[in-house]
Amino acid sequence: MQRINDESITIHRRSVTMKVKAVAHNNVVTVKILVQNITETGEGNNEPGNIVPDYYISELTIQHKGETVCRAELGPGISKDAWLNFRFTGINAGETISISRVDNQGRTEKREYPVAAQ
Repeated sequence: MQRINDESITIHRRSVTMKVKAVAHNNVVTVKILVQNITETGEGNNEPGNIVPDYYISELTIQHKGETVCRAELGPGISKDAWLNFRFTGINAGETISISRVDNQGRTEKREYPVAAQ
């Protein structure tokens, strides 16, 4: 029925999981992204009392056929379970979207996700 992609990667000892659901109906796709990550503001302390360096996803870019359809600028104030939901036209089931993310330390990750039929 609907496809949910659940991928977990580790970026510099920090786990980032993205759950992506992309469903097409009548040439319109609804994309739902749940970004589960460890957000650090740089103001917290760990158990020994050392300051935990800041870490967060700073940008998400969603593309279809090389064209950017959505771009989100995030920051340290974003929820650790950030939820993005949007729609765009010109896509059918069976095609793919690519989602790239950049963290505040400049590391990048890009993955492809299939679009399911409703």
